[in-house]
Amino acid sequence: MDIPTGKLIAIGGNEDKGTYPNPRSKRKYYLDFFELGILKRFLQEIPARKPRIEVITTASMIPEEVGERYMSAFGILGVEDVGLMHIRSEEDALLPEYLERLKKADGVMFSGGDQSRITRMFLNTDLLEVLRHRYQHEEFVIAGTSAGAMAMSRIMIKGGSAKESLLRGAVKMGVGLNLISGVVLDTHFVIRGRFGRLMEAVVTHPNTIGVGLGEDTGILLTEGHLIETIGSNLVVVADGHSVAYTNVHEIEKGRPIAIDNMVMHVLAKGNLYDFSSRRFYKSREAYEQAQLQEAK
Repeated sequence: MDIPTGKLIAIGGNEDKGTYPNPRSKRKYYLDFFELGILKRFLQEIPARKPRIEVITTASMIPEEVGERYMSAFGILGVEDVGLMHIRSEEDALLPEYLERLKKADGVMFSGGDQSRITRMFLNTDLLEVLRHRYQHEEFVIAGTSAGAMAMSRIMIKGGSAKESLLRGAVKMGVGLNLISGVVLDTHFVIRGRFGRLMEAVVTHPNTIGVGLGEDTGILLTEGHLIETIGSNLVVVADGHSVAYTNVHEIEKGRPIAIDNMVMHVLAKGNLYDFSSRRFYKSREAYEQAQLQEAK
């Protein structure tokens, strides 16, 4: 596949959305607000000086409330041209109005909720084809938080209890939007203890890399293979390429899964990981220096 021109930002949930303009700001903007929020980074990655943003609330069961919070957050960050796409049904996804709006947007944000709602309404639609085309061929930025992040991959975690993970069949898998292949994403990762869930998802699909996103933390994916950790928490990478043995395809449902030699990495803010080479870099400078050395 050709190197994508666009960028993806996958967020673990509860993302910081900006800074209160002053201490007397209304408390309706009650989500975690920090000066260098992930939404600010999202805007920085968009080339347009006055970007047009579309927020897609499909995953949420309370789209109006979620939409209002994003409108407020982007307003704090100085962005006025923001639209809300409350796509609630397969019929909504076929409306020409939404297709035209996606064609004119500079960036798109998928809200959290239920990732299966996103795939149910977007798979096999012109909306998804436009998203894929623009990501592949234009300087277009697609961001998603929580469910909106999990839906980005070709193989998607649909659900499953963290407490029961690593018992075969505990993690429910499905088909995502296929913006990223060879990678599976999980969110709210650290606080909800989803290490086992991610490991099971990876070992069930050979030669897959799992990415667990902590809250208020995300990854910026560039060139289709290089991720940078953004936000205040941690990103965990589980590389399944080197697994020497697993019994996952031999045991009955509900039985414990054995895994030999899964490689793990923990990334803090500013660390990078290359999906292609499966290598960790402490900084972008370290990555660039390594590229120069390899080019000699």
